[in-house]
Amino acid sequence: MNAPASFPKPTPGQVALARNIAEGCIRNPAETQRVAADRYTGAAWFAQEKAALFDRLPMVIAPSALLPERNMAVAHDGFGLPLLLTRDGEGKAHVFLNVCTHRGTKLVLETETVCASRLVCPYHAWTFKTDGSLFALPRSETFPGLIKADHDLRELPSLESGGLIWFARNTDADFSDAAAIGPDFDAFGMGGLHLYNRKTHDVPANWKLIMDAFLESYHVARLHANTIGPFFKDGVTSGDMVGVHARSAVGRAAELASIDLEDWPTLRSYVTFAYQLFPGTIIVVSPDYVNIMVLMPQAVGRTLVEDFMLIPEKPATEKAEDHWRRSWALLDGGVFGTEDFGAASWGQEGLASGAVSHITLGTLEAGIARFHEQIEQEVAR
Repeated sequence: MNAPASFPKPTPGQVALARNIAEGCIRNPAETQRVAADRYTGAAWFAQEKAALFDRLPMVIAPSALLPERNMAVAHDGFGLPLLLTRDGEGKAHVFLNVCTHRGTKLVLETETVCASRLVCPYHAWTFKTDGSLFALPRSETFPGLIKADHDLRELPSLESGGLIWFARNTDADFSDAAAIGPDFDAFGMGGLHLYNRKTHDVPANWKLIMDAFLESYHVARLHANTIGPFFKDGVTSGDMVGVHARSAVGRAAELASIDLEDWPTLRSYVTFAYQLFPGTIIVVSPDYVNIMVLMPQAVGRTLVEDFMLIPEKPATEKAEDHWRRSWALLDGGVFGTEDFGAASWGQEGLASGAVSHITLGTLEAGIARFHEQIEQEVAR
């Protein structure tokens, strides 16, 4: 992991979003827009999305905080492939196929992070280093002519940037947009945060219904009225794009107009930043913690969502532990797990009924229409 800068500063883009709110430079579309209901319910369209997006583009698989030290590994099955994340002895992160090159057995079974400089296959004890190289095998004399280097683990393209680990199935994947958004997360010091908790939710909804909730703030005061809604009262949203990735900020114009927008700690206390990393990762940055949600579509109406909560440091006291325990319960168990994911599942049921042929988007929901246009363009490539 890369240590965060001692005195992180906002990026020019982050300051620009805050300035747009302070100066009232928010322009919403003049008309309502539509998205066809079968974009959420059609199996054929889902297959096209999977091929064009999740089989081709770089995707976030986990925060760097999942592997905070050297010589660590964790199995990951959420994307339909047996994957293995490691951090090697030099500190470099890797994404491999979690497959022993002897007989194709799954190499690491643990879905919780393990600390080990050697990874031993449970079947015949072929042993690999965390950089993927074959280290040793029992009875090597019974494999005459075997060249170890020919039996290293198969590595997938990956990038670690801004405290996130990205990977792609496609060997020609372009990670330039992933690298471009990295400085934003460096500004939050994300590479040095502590992973407080993680949980995978099995949501009976199309993946885009989950993403939609984080592309507009129209629902916040209503769906989240009894949780976080009051904190966003009268908030204004400003957004832009960093390559294919969407970036937004929510704040109050009057408050932002009275502060120095270059004063990063103060700005962060007044603004909530959110990121929708294309195709399927959501990051919500609060003043003292970060939530990362990785969407892993399983079927047209089923999505796994792994929620990670990152905090400044490991709780050192019971008081601190109690604070973060309650925060995790509120967000993962309430705001996201019950309210946002619940709304997605209700939407899936409703759209699958055929009651409406399309969804209708107001001017405060323009981010959803833009997102669907982006998907259409990728599928058409």
